[in-house]
Amino acid sequence: MSRRFFSALPLHLTLGVCAAIVLAPVLWTIAAGFRTQISLLMGDMFFSPVWSNFSVVLWSKTSDFLLNYRNSIIVGGLSTALCVAVATLAAFSLHRMSWPKWVPHIFLGWTLVFHMMPPVALASAWFAMARAVGLENTFTGLVLAHATLNLPMAIWLMSVFVREVPKELEEAALMDGAGIPHLLWHVILPLVTPGLAATSILIFIFSWNEFAVALTLTMKQTATVPVAIAKFAQDFEIQYTQMAAGAALAMLPAMLVLLVGQRYIVKGLTQGALK
Repeated sequence: MSRRFFSALPLHLTLGVCAAIVLAPVLWTIAAGFRTQISLLMGDMFFSPVWSNFSVVLWSKTSDFLLNYRNSIIVGGLSTALCVAVATLAAFSLHRMSWPKWVPHIFLGWTLVFHMMPPVALASAWFAMARAVGLENTFTGLVLAHATLNLPMAIWLMSVFVREVPKELEEAALMDGAGIPHLLWHVILPLVTPGLAATSILIFIFSWNEFAVALTLTMKQTATVPVAIAKFAQDFEIQYTQMAAGAALAMLPAMLVLLVGQRYIVKGLTQGALK
């Protein structure tokens, strides 16, 4: 028992150090939300927690944080649903339709190149297109932009799961008279449920955290949480503690989604990796 403990000790120490590196900035941000501006700037090690920063962020007459929170939930939910639906259909088409072998490779290669482009490089072009069709400062324009940004990753993830569905099951369903919609709904989707859950969670988190495109395409009534947090940095003052309070509140949906869907993420990603 002791030999096994000491043999695993370096691994546990390494994992503990990695966890501390990841958690330290998060814990510091949360703690900063409970400090006064003076205490934070002076670097006091010990302080008396205050709730004023959260009160100002949530309930002050000049704050639109709750509205921004609602906007992020709407945009994240709609863009995730649209992105996952299109990615699933694209993955099915790539791996089950009668395309030449080079088509899936070219298509997936292009999605990878597009995913490598920084969103800020595309923000001005999206703004010009959105303004040309009347979608600037609308949820529709931002949902389409977020879905486009995250679609390459969603296609790659869903391609792994759709490709590994046994073709014998699909052939049996087709022989029984099932059409493509019935095949997708009753055969493919139940088998790729872990992949759908993992992809949806990751896409929602990426959409929730996206800043550059949201800053370009939105104004006061449609701004999302990252844009709202950035507004605490003003011309003559940076409200560090209120910004930290907003950041702490912004972590809640992502943490909740991860806690609820953790087993789906692990199951989905490991299943795809093993297959």
